Amino acid sequence: MAAQTVVHRFPSPFEVPTPPGAEGWQRMYPYYLLFSEENRAWEDAMLWYQDGIHHPEVLFPFDTISHEAWRIALGQNNSRIFAIPPAYGIEQRILNGYLYITPVPVTDPKWVEERVAVFMKRAGHYYQSWNLLFDRWKEKMTRLIEELEALPVPRLARLDDEAVVTEARGMSTGWKLLEAYGRLIDNFFVAWQHHFEMLNLGYAAYLNLYQFCKQAFPGIGDQTIAQMVAGSELLFFRPDDELKKLARLALDLGIADRIRQPKKPEDVVAELRQDPRARPWVQALDEAWRPWFYFSNGAGFYHHHRSWVDDLTVPWAAMKGYMERMERGENIERPKEEILERRERLAREYRELLSSDQDRATFDQNLALARTVATYIEDHNFYVEHWHHTIFWNKMREVGDRFVEGGFLDDREDVFYLNRHEVAQALADLVATWATGGRSRGAVYWKREVADRKRILGVLRNWSPLPALGPVPAEITEPFTVMLWGVTTERVREWLGAAGARAEDEIRGYAGSPGVAEGVARVILSASQLSEVQPGEILVCPITAPSWGPVFNRIAAAVSDIGGIMSHAAIVSREYGLPAVVGTGDATKRIRTGDRIRVDGNTGVVKILKRAAS
Repeated sequence: MAAQTVVHRFPSPFEVPTPPGAEGWQRMYPYYLLFSEENRAWEDAMLWYQDGIHHPEVLFPFDTISHEAWRIALGQNNSRIFAIPPAYGIEQRILNGYLYITPVPVTDPKWVEERVAVFMKRAGHYYQSWNLLFDRWKEKMTRLIEELEALPVPRLARLDDEAVVTEARGMSTGWKLLEAYGRLIDNFFVAWQHHFEMLNLGYAAYLNLYQFCKQAFPGIGDQTIAQMVAGSELLFFRPDDELKKLARLALDLGIADRIRQPKKPEDVVAELRQDPRARPWVQALDEAWRPWFYFSNGAGFYHHHRSWVDDLTVPWAAMKGYMERMERGENIERPKEEILERRERLAREYRELLSSDQDRATFDQNLALARTVATYIEDHNFYVEHWHHTIFWNKMREVGDRFVEGGFLDDREDVFYLNRHEVAQALADLVATWATGGRSRGAVYWKREVADRKRILGVLRNWSPLPALGPVPAEITEPFTVMLWGVTTERVREWLGAAGARAEDEIRGYAGSPGVAEGVARVILSASQLSEVQPGEILVCPITAPSWGPVFNRIAAAVSDIGGIMSHAAIVSREYGLPAVVGTGDATKRIRTGDRIRVDGNTGVVKILKRAAS
């Protein structure tokens, strides 16, 4: 991107001031994630955009571990393992607590050409055995999750366990605590090594179909290509399906009113466990619990986005909604047959437009491969960001407990105000002074530091991050940037205000899922608000999370600030047959709950038809 002609630019990252009161924020993060004078010439020449699709919120110091892990894993698979011809990895920097990223292009045409042969050979190995390798991948991830789950985080007692002596262990519980933290971090990074083992190949297969169709069928819409791949049985639908089963079973057993009690879900479940009549329902819940309730209310990247196993509020509201709809005789199933019929019809109609047997064979091959990889592109997220991360964040809370017990922190949640390197340092201090009986500096140092960081993060949380930094090229063509993040030339120019005046009642984005719908807008900024969504409303949100699946059963359309054709909001909308416009940039700021709007998923335009009364 940097090699193209610059026509406009955002502020330099070196020109953006620190919000008053947040001075010193840089010390919370590892040095290699900060813009620096050492790399100023290179960093100032790149376009950086805020990674709102994965990291829309200010970053707690420890939570940087997730994007550190994908920085390595994504980059190595692009650049060193599969040698994707035009692309290296994606670089990351933090500014005022928010993550900015930039794709690193391969700028030497000769090196791009040389990488083609390497990519074809190595990617071909995976494509030829995709289903077998995906099965092995699931086995690897399941073993890793089980290892994480079984990992003890030992307590430090006044005297060590007598078994250290009687079993001649030769190492203390203090050492085992240090070892446990090391294994915890290693396990996390290995999960992300697995995460990207096949992912970029999946995107590359879809991109291959996309590029063929764009060349063979001039004017074909992105969402039309995507519809040819829709209809896969995705794991992300399984938790929602389990809720439907539980709702149906509650009605069959006559315990629906028990579930509707105005009590905490956990308390209702505890009561039902004592009721013989509810035993089949409780048994069904227990069977669904692991892994389907290890489902984050966010994308899984932030420790405070709790999962269903930690907080039943979201699934409980969805289940009650399903019970009410079934009682009214409504159909709550996804239109799977309709989606499959449409994908086959589109594929057949476009195939018939091709004039040669060779083109038809190429189309068939590209389409078959894109459909084969489709399940992995979504399913891998459930294993890593949801199932694995749910356990990981809670294991880190156990580490936080050890700090509370040792007097280093006041609350287990405070551990997330330390970055991963600082946690290792603090544990070294804790264990060493436990061993010596001496005085620790950490007991004073970390409480004071955490208090200051809470203040700083409070300031940064109220800062509005710029959508991008640095020079804007004449054309943004990096395919993954466009498909996943929805960052296009037009979108970036709109951020700059360089695209000319825009209509007050019109919002433009990416056509994520076809169709047109009119309805009342419901602006949702977090999962805690999902219960407010009424049947037939249009969801307007910054970005959707997989655990929001139940809400797609009752909305008329979706609009998001962030995302491209392969974003979650676009994929799920296509699977539900709902119009969607994604990557609008600022729909949640320009639309208010109660506004009547029209969503055109064919053109990517949202029209505000009538403003809600003040």
